Amino acid sequence: MYIQKAFQLPGKANLVLVLQEDEVQTTQNLDAQEQSYIREHYDSKSRNTFFFNKLSHFLYVQVTEGEVSDNKKEFMRKQGVDAADFFSQQKQSSAIIVAREVADELVLSFAEGFALTAYQFVKHKQKDESRTVFNELDIISEKISEQQIQQLQNIVHASYETRNLVNEPENVLNALAFARHMEAVCKQAGADVQVFEKEKIKQLGMEALLTVNKGSKSQPTFTRIEWKPDDARNSKPLVLVGKGLVFDTGGINIKPTQGLETMKSDMAGGAAVFGTLYALALNKVPVHVIGLIPATDNRPGEEAMLPGDIIKLGNGKTVEIINTDAEGRLILADALLYAQSLDPELVIDIATLTGSATVAIGRFGIPAMHQDAESHMQQLKESGQRTWERIAELPFWEEYGEDMISDIADLRNIGKGKGAGTITAGKFLAHFINYPWIHLDIAGVAFMDGRQSYLGKGATAYGVRLLYDFISQKFHHDS
Repeated sequence: MYIQKAFQLPGKANLVLVLQEDEVQTTQNLDAQEQSYIREHYDSKSRNTFFFNKLSHFLYVQVTEGEVSDNKKEFMRKQGVDAADFFSQQKQSSAIIVAREVADELVLSFAEGFALTAYQFVKHKQKDESRTVFNELDIISEKISEQQIQQLQNIVHASYETRNLVNEPENVLNALAFARHMEAVCKQAGADVQVFEKEKIKQLGMEALLTVNKGSKSQPTFTRIEWKPDDARNSKPLVLVGKGLVFDTGGINIKPTQGLETMKSDMAGGAAVFGTLYALALNKVPVHVIGLIPATDNRPGEEAMLPGDIIKLGNGKTVEIINTDAEGRLILADALLYAQSLDPELVIDIATLTGSATVAIGRFGIPAMHQDAESHMQQLKESGQRTWERIAELPFWEEYGEDMISDIADLRNIGKGKGAGTITAGKFLAHFINYPWIHLDIAGVAFMDGRQSYLGKGATAYGVRLLYDFISQKFHHDS
């Protein structure tokens, strides 16, 4: 879908008016009868949208009031959902938003919700003439610049790309295909990309990634995406690490059948890192960022890792494999160790890591924890409120780490008890860092079994908008 600034209103275009309440009676885009109908039926809480069939086109009116706030921006995103649904039901493929007095942040939030709602993943369906794909949203507003609209367009486009990757099945997108797609797209946007294949991964000593891959006939990859513009404002890079399990059967500890088909989404963290770097590059954000995505599938093949196996990682620590379905933290450990060589200002990892994340806070946010990154975490929480990809910080007390100590190795790959699984997974990862670090567990929000507002059904691209906002705000990118 394409969002762009427009300067003239074609006579028969589908029109979306975003108005303050006091504009209804003055706008030239409504006739007297329409103005009267809206004034009579408007209620800020229960009736704030109206539509009129003009025969040659549709007129959709969104009335709003109040000051700009994070809550209000989310309200407007959800109003954008309703507008997108309306035009979808009417089988329309384009519309023009007209706004004059409403704050630009609210109009852009409305457009964002509209655009994210319009996403469809239908490439594997036979052509269906009854299905209309919404593909163009124009904005007419003196308050909103072309740059602002282009930035939004690029973020939405990066979200679409991310959702496409997560929705693809493994027989289309194995680890190598995943890496090559990220390489092609990010290079086109101006980023530098290196894809390490199996021999290079061996040279780098990434024993955990190689071990998880042992049951697969497809090779693993380790992708490094770097966005380093000449005007980068940070002297030390910000590093993003994303889990790239293109399919997770659970390995020898195989998962139950129910929901197994959604395990194609276990690479959503890696896809979110890709989407964030892609958006940063498209919008030329002046910050040095490196993305690291270890990728493989996890299968119970002939050579697959077994419960009880012990492996030694690059920092010398030994890990006892208690459960082969706790593989994500293993491949992240290799990436976190690699990040040490980059002398980062901060490392953020993002992963569909534990079922406990959903148990902890459901599908409405991201459980998170940090080590030596308190101020960064506060800034990330603020970004979470702005984007409504909210952060729930969990305790990270030392005692949780005791659950991860093995009797016969340095570490277990899963905790001894049943509680606090999200936190103990973080404690495992903390053994492989020597820098300020934040861990984000998106297991509850990366993929939806049913429709969830503008996030849709299936892949959500959770993390892209959050991390983009955090990075661009942290380094004061003009918006």
